Amino acid sequence: MENIQDLIVEVMALPEDFDLLVIDDNSPDGTSNLVKQMQETYSERLSLIVRKGKLGLGTAYLEGFAYALKEGYEYIFEMDADFSHNPQDLSVLYTAAVKGNHDMVIGSRYVSGVNVVNWPMGRVLMSFFASKYVQFITGIPIKDTTAGFVCYHRKVLEAIPLDKVKFIGYAFQIEMKFTAWKMGFDILEAPIIFTDRTRGTSKMSKHIFREAILGVIYMKVKSIFIKPKPVNQI
Repeated sequence: MENIQDLIVEVMALPEDFDLLVIDDNSPDGTSNLVKQMQETYSERLSLIVRKGKLGLGTAYLEGFAYALKEGYEYIFEMDADFSHNPQDLSVLYTAAVKGNHDMVIGSRYVSGVNVVNWPMGRVLMSFFASKYVQFITGIPIKDTTAGFVCYHRKVLEAIPLDKVKFIGYAFQIEMKFTAWKMGFDILEAPIIFTDRTRGTSKMSKHIFREAILGVIYMKVKSIFIKPKPVNQI
């Protein structure tokens, strides 16, 4: 709730006229009520889905993807609403996707060094080496496999069987990238600066972490006979 009003204002001010969908898992802090109030100002561009409870990060993204595909959007973004992802970088990802004709553009923390602000060193190392672990196990050339700031062309989401996506935590991010890579889509990593949330709380848990570790092995075994294509990096 602390961030949502500021985030909406910043996204609505971008020159590309982005539409914004907020998915709220029935937060007790009144997030959905604030969004409804702002819909009076941005009625044509601001949408809201309120779900019954905490159903997992991955399921929220999948519901958002389904909504965007149904509404006919060509480029579909996922991002956090806590300002760890800079709304201004929506323009960066969109421009890279359109001008470079890329199917997926990843806002990457690690493609040009380690671009993370305000994280304790332990978490930086955990995140960085988690992506190294994914690269080692799967062979995927993406440097930030757990990134949650991504631009998809609709054809990627139409091709991936979203109803068969297995994971709902941080492994969801890995699974989507891994599947798109294996399917041969053109993927670009674009550098962004990730700033840790100054308000709100992290959703990381032991279950989510365990899902990611074991899920990577599952994905590798399941796709062992599928030959991938290279990934672009800038």
